[in-house]
Amino acid sequence: MVAAFPHLEFTRPVDFQSSRDGSGRLFVVEQHGKIYVFDNSPYVTTKKVFLDITDRVNDRRNEEGLLGLAFHSQFSSNGLFFVNYTAENPRRTVIARFSANPYNAASADKGSEKILLEVPQPYSNHNGGQITFGADNYLYVAIGDGGSGGDPQSNGQNPKTLLGAILRIDVDTASASMVYGIPPDNPFSGNREGFREEIFAYGLRNPWRFSFDESIDRMWAGDVGQNKYEEIDIIQKGGNYGWNIMEGFHPYRNKAGNDSISLIALVWEYDHSVGQSITGGFVYHGTAATELTGLYIYADYVSGKIWGLRYGDKKNIRNNLLMDTDLYISSFGVDDKNELYICSFDGKIYCFQSKDK
Repeated sequence: MVAAFPHLEFTRPVDFQSSRDGSGRLFVVEQHGKIYVFDNSPYVTTKKVFLDITDRVNDRRNEEGLLGLAFHSQFSSNGLFFVNYTAENPRRTVIARFSANPYNAASADKGSEKILLEVPQPYSNHNGGQITFGADNYLYVAIGDGGSGGDPQSNGQNPKTLLGAILRIDVDTASASMVYGIPPDNPFSGNREGFREEIFAYGLRNPWRFSFDESIDRMWAGDVGQNKYEEIDIIQKGGNYGWNIMEGFHPYRNKAGNDSISLIALVWEYDHSVGQSITGGFVYHGTAATELTGLYIYADYVSGKIWGLRYGDKKNIRNNLLMDTDLYISSFGVDDKNELYICSFDGKIYCFQSKDK
């Protein structure tokens, strides 16, 4: 693993994205509210501010801030992109759309913000943060359970709230009451129980980072644990992933009265002797380090360990430690060529290279 852009440094980088518009440009999100754009070259020496919304982002607590960025699939023609950030008074998660500056491709129009969705946050932690478009062109949004410890409001098991869930919305349509649409095959679409129709999956504690393996249309998520176990999930439509009944494979609270609830089993867990805050990653499909091909690469923010998990099915799983670093790894991202990058709070962006090099 090497510094991918040795001449660039960032402050608390939390997301890494490509606009996939043919330009090859890369974007890094800083937690305090800035997005930088730069050329994809190890020799690049300058970065430019693409968007600065520090005036509306609340990053006072460790898990708050500008947390996610996603580009519309037609960004090259419509200039639209989406962000996930926390705001205050009242404390809330904001999912908003912005437009790139049509006269300057290296900047966005700060005044173009259109808020799509706001989710009240009862506490400052467990905000989730990832937003990503799937192959279906719907926007997927990770929202944590609302915070504190142990999910005191039981949001994870309550589909009447957007907390503790991964949402799925159609940003290209609108309904009479919302500026986005509900995909008709969402699991709670049209329900009469008062369940939120935006929910794609629920029962999650703090799904900080998720990704799609586009080669087989599989959705991976790293769900940050409470005080004993961290877990990896393969997300299925309508799935209930157990929080706060379960933490990893283990009962967390009394399941009495919940015996009829069907839970989706996680793929992998590790306990807090190994690491204490999972950073979900990607299945590797690049060419710079072919020995990693097909592995789900993920890390732990606290321990700095990086693993590769090979998944055939739930009876055929191998997990290997790849590196034991001293980095605080906040996020992963891929470029147009599917090369994998690592965001670290030492201010650097790292990438993998073959052991033969």
